[in-house]
Amino acid sequence: MLPVAVVILNHNGAHHLERFLPSVLSYSTCASVIVADNGSSDGSVTWLKENYPAVRIISFPENYGFCGGYNRALAQIEEPVSVLLNSDVEVQPNWIEPIVELFESSATLAVVQPKIKSLEQPDSFEYAGAAGGYIDAFGYPFCRGRIFSYLEKDTGQYDRDQEVFWASGACFFVRTELFNRFGGFDDDFFAHMEEIDLCWRLKNNGFTVLASVQSAVYHLGGGTLAQSDPRKTYLNYRNGFMMLVKNLAPAEMIWKLPARALLDMISVVKYTLGGEVRQGLMVLKAHGYIWKRFRRIVRKRSGPHLSMRLLSGTINRLLLLDYYLLGKKSFDRLNLEPAQ
Repeated sequence: MLPVAVVILNHNGAHHLERFLPSVLSYSTCASVIVADNGSSDGSVTWLKENYPAVRIISFPENYGFCGGYNRALAQIEEPVSVLLNSDVEVQPNWIEPIVELFESSATLAVVQPKIKSLEQPDSFEYAGAAGGYIDAFGYPFCRGRIFSYLEKDTGQYDRDQEVFWASGACFFVRTELFNRFGGFDDDFFAHMEEIDLCWRLKNNGFTVLASVQSAVYHLGGGTLAQSDPRKTYLNYRNGFMMLVKNLAPAEMIWKLPARALLDMISVVKYTLGGEVRQGLMVLKAHGYIWKRFRRIVRKRSGPHLSMRLLSGTINRLLLLDYYLLGKKSFDRLNLEPAQ
């Protein structure tokens, strides 16, 4: 089996390490387990050294965020396959081996995610990834098992491996060499949607992303920023638009960027009328960041930029219409996959 490194990024998450690290160690005997610490001040590193001296620790002097932390950590990983695992994920027996077999069977396979379910509601999918990520024509991400905030119960409706557009950063299996060759996560994202941006770059270069149901993990979620946190709103709108600027084909940029900007301004109005003024201001702040740095973001474009129509895991329409006007809140109602 290909050597594997399980890399857990930590920032003041001693409580998560105490709860979840024992199961990771128990069920990951085929892999190296590494904790990359982002300048924690809660005694995480001391606790690790005292309780799990065999665990390799990579320490950083400050918090570089999800993107910067993992970029610096994977630059030091020698194993061919790295698993980026959130510190609040509970793993199961045999969660690694089936996915590594997939990497061994396909040289073009770059990224894989397992089925991600809710730790608090184990019969349901979890927001951050569910059974694999998709994206609509204007850059709105969704998943098999989760569209916007609507989460489905897992009844086996998606129990087949499927090529997707993106894999969740909560449990992200990636070829280490490809991660480093293509620049890893964009540091400017700091957190949120960085994994979608990386998957898009990999797909533009001919690599594939897979969601595998041969493995499942359980994610607590909400450990960094709650869904209602204005900072998360800011990062999601900012990073979502930045991702389009970086990865769209030139012919699509011309009309999709103005269309997405208009949709975001409609969100501002919706937030304001709904009494969520601060959320609306975060959307405006996100666009202020984009337009102030637009040329810098454009300079990040490199390599081929394929039409979204050519990339698996996309839909050539606006998901908002399906969800709000047509009431299609479950993934299977979108009719994106062949019947089993």
